[in-house]
Amino acid sequence: MALPDFLVIGVPKAGTTALHAALARHPRLFMSPVKEPKFFLTDGPPPAKGGPGDAETYREHVWRRADYEALFADAPPGALRGESTPFYLYDRAAQRRIREAIPDAKLIVSLRDPVERAHSNWTHLWSAGLEPIGDVIEACAAEKRRIADGWSPFWHYVGLGRYGEQLEHLFTLFPREQVLVFRYRDLVDRPAATLDRICAFLGVEQGLISEVPRENVTAHPRHSRRHRILARLARLGDPLLGQRLTAPLERVLQRDGQPRRPLTWEQRQELLAYFAADIALLRDLLGRDSFGEDFGDWLRPRERSGGLVGARPSGQRQARNGRLRSASDPARPPGVDGPPGGDPIGA
Repeated sequence: MALPDFLVIGVPKAGTTALHAALARHPRLFMSPVKEPKFFLTDGPPPAKGGPGDAETYREHVWRRADYEALFADAPPGALRGESTPFYLYDRAAQRRIREAIPDAKLIVSLRDPVERAHSNWTHLWSAGLEPIGDVIEACAAEKRRIADGWSPFWHYVGLGRYGEQLEHLFTLFPREQVLVFRYRDLVDRPAATLDRICAFLGVEQGLISEVPRENVTAHPRHSRRHRILARLARLGDPLLGQRLTAPLERVLQRDGQPRRPLTWEQRQELLAYFAADIALLRDLLGRDSFGEDFGDWLRPRERSGGLVGARPSGQRQARNGRLRSASDPARPPGVDGPPGGDPIGA
């Protein structure tokens, strides 16, 4: 048994599952059949309850060391082992656990405009019927109370987007040469070059993978009485029935959903107040990105916003990470059973 050689550690709603699926196609890379095992998020069993839907998520944690190592048991000889849990960057204790267990691990971070990331995160939960607040700005304002009440990190729309603070801590634990940071838009605009950059960082052959699949494109259901009723039923029933209830309700809620709608400049300005100081810290830490930008563009109006890849592919549904990936999906490892899902390359 062995631990992974590399980890995709951040950030949620920045294409990490699509990236996981793309890397799984490389013959020298073995990606865990469970995307988001979340092993390093706890020292033992996860909490039993939290926000809407959290109980089901916590039950999916791979928290026992033997179960975690078993995820990599089928890795071919000579292949590098990897997994993707995009909450590791946000969780300082998880960063320390990784340092203690695999100090030589290479760490991969995809960053997304924090306002866009927060909006996509909120839309993801709204479309699943789990988010009770129908306005992203009001939902962000409720974050401190939700954290105090024990809601899981996926509800931390603001905190998850403060990358400067997260990377500043990470760089106290790992040398920068072990950390690769790039932008989500690199995956969207230059997938082949970005995948080659990741392969070069990992020390495996470049040019063998060139596409990032469209996975988990977020649908945006309209505000309606029907949505309110079904969503309330999902939130009330989840603690008792979990996915047996929420999965079929989610499909109904997201039926005919439109691509994520852009924020107005006024909405964006309200949310930018949460991130402006952290963006300045990020600019000091990283300088310029591969496009030559210094992250100051995140403080301006967006030329592109909302769902960058358009409507959701036919038959696709919202991500349900933390479970075995489907053998029917060509982007997933063969011989693995489980429900469809994924994380977006553009939601």
